[in-house]
Amino acid sequence: MKIQAQLPVKGRDLRLDLFRGVANWGIFLDHIPNNVVNWVTTRNYGFSDAADLFIFISGYTVAFVFARMMIERGFIVGATRLIRRVWQIYVAHVFLFVLYLAEIGYLAQKYGNKSFADEFNIQGFLHNPAQTLFEGLILRFKPVNMDVLPLYIVLMGVFPPVLWMMLRKPNWVLAGSALLYVAARHFGWNLSAYPRGYWYFNPFAWQFLFTFGAWFALGGASTTMPFIRSRTALVLGIAYLLFALVITMAARFPELKTLIPSPVYDTFTPNDKTNLAPYRLLHFIVFVFMVVRLLPRDWPGLEWRVFRPAIKCGQQSLEAFCSGIFLSFVAHFVLVEVSGDIWMQVLVSLVGIAAMTVIAYYRSWSKRTDKAPRAAPVAVIA
Repeated sequence: MKIQAQLPVKGRDLRLDLFRGVANWGIFLDHIPNNVVNWVTTRNYGFSDAADLFIFISGYTVAFVFARMMIERGFIVGATRLIRRVWQIYVAHVFLFVLYLAEIGYLAQKYGNKSFADEFNIQGFLHNPAQTLFEGLILRFKPVNMDVLPLYIVLMGVFPPVLWMMLRKPNWVLAGSALLYVAARHFGWNLSAYPRGYWYFNPFAWQFLFTFGAWFALGGASTTMPFIRSRTALVLGIAYLLFALVITMAARFPELKTLIPSPVYDTFTPNDKTNLAPYRLLHFIVFVFMVVRLLPRDWPGLEWRVFRPAIKCGQQSLEAFCSGIFLSFVAHFVLVEVSGDIWMQVLVSLVGIAAMTVIAYYRSWSKRTDKAPRAAPVAVIA
């Protein structure tokens, strides 16, 4: 079949790096309970949050990187390189999984706070470590806050044939993904978790956001651009974002809730994150359209120094994400065991983001050093 997808322009799109870095920061802050600083994250002002942004950009980036490779070097090369990336992410997940369990278990036992084990779903590990570790390795067991990487691994693992087809029939693939999303929500399809229940991020539903990101990278952006730039899209988009803001705020402020009819409020609350509720999906798509409309790829502000830390965390996303998960529990532990005052909430949040940024800069420097050509040995004449 003929290639119909439109490949993105070569070169880094700093908007992706910026927003993925912001998403990593947002996920870190959102994982710290009772933290006033997480009021700056997007989950407080609409139906979608940093997780939606992370998955969408992941789908976009995977298509951006591996589609060209698949076209130029063939399906086998592209698929094997993609699977190699999946393996790298899986290894990172296992490493983080073990460290995270050790971190929570050790601090819970050392400081006699057994609530940590219950709160972060590691009680089973403390009582049956062998079985729990095995279930973790096959992605069925996930401590609290470690749900995103398993979803990412599964979505990327099945993506090679999807990408092959998307290069040839992008709209058909998106339509098929939408049908799977609808069917999963209608029939209750999900993957089982250990020791009970189902995946917090239903992969049969969240695959649509990942696929939408890939479709957007391979021509979807140009296809929808006339609508994105239209006055109709602007007016409707702003109206929906404001509506989502009001509903989300009403869940936090009872005075505002009383002004909204119960049938309307109950339709959107609680926010169905597990199955990616349609209103949540629509909210994120509107957000993407607004960003594309208002923030062009060549905006000079992307080169400003103030954005460099977030961009660097987006470029080294895996390292920033994993360190953020680890540090989020450290921050929570400090707030529980040391002080929960507002000044401490601000301090642990800023220190955590600074640490993530330092790790991202170090990883970037390390990669450049590894790729730098070695100096030729100097001959010594006796």
